[in-house]
Amino acid sequence: MSTLRIEKHPIIEEYYKGPLVHFRYDGKDAEGYAGESVAAALRAMGVRIHRYTTKEHRPRGVFCAIGRCTDCVMVVNGIPNVRTCITPLEEGMIVQTQYGLEVGEGK
Repeated sequence: MSTLRIEKHPIIEEYYKGPLVHFRYDGKDAEGYAGESVAAALRAMGVRIHRYTTKEHRPRGVFCAIGRCTDCVMVVNGIPNVRTCITPLEEGMIVQTQYGLEVGEGK
């Protein structure tokens, strides 16, 4: 796993990681820990871009990390606009970069 993964949290004393799970990210096999956010798993892999804006196709990634903004939205299991910073990672998930408002739009 990447060195970008949080191993010891500076504030949370007991930082629990669930079992290792497998998922797909933009058609590639990936791994993370059950229960961590999809955004955290992607960050550990070095992924910083989650979507591209509709009008100007600008890249967006994690901004607030608490589910208030929409910068981290991606297509998860075929559903667009999923806030990945608050969505727990599960075995077999399919995660895709979002282009505009719908799956594959504006590529």
